[in-house]
Amino acid sequence: MRERLAGFLLMCAVVPLAILGYLIICYAGIIGKPSRGRSGVRALDHFVNASVFNGYAWESVSSHAWRERDNKWWASWVIKVTDTFQKDHCMRANKREQPLIDLMLHRGLHEQTIGKKK
Repeated sequence: MRERLAGFLLMCAVVPLAILGYLIICYAGIIGKPSRGRSGVRALDHFVNASVFNGYAWESVSSHAWRERDNKWWASWVIKVTDTFQKDHCMRANKREQPLIDLMLHRGLHEQTIGKKK
């Protein structure tokens, strides 16, 4: 229960900041520094992967799609769409991110932290 309450309170603070962050990404994409926009889009990608596709918070949608290409209907769709912009994008993303995923799983960083009984 503590974890749910802490998550709810945290989201009450984070969601308004996320909306502000989205507006800053839009601004940066149009007239700001491209590096700031790129970092924001990358963070948004990881957020979407974790919340919408039930993936790891430290992994992009593209990398997750490549891992799940034989198991999830949405993964093949993501691969097809990204291939129109960059050939083998999802495969490359996974190759780049898989060592990080393996490290996080090995260290147990995907496990519950708040309210965890020792």
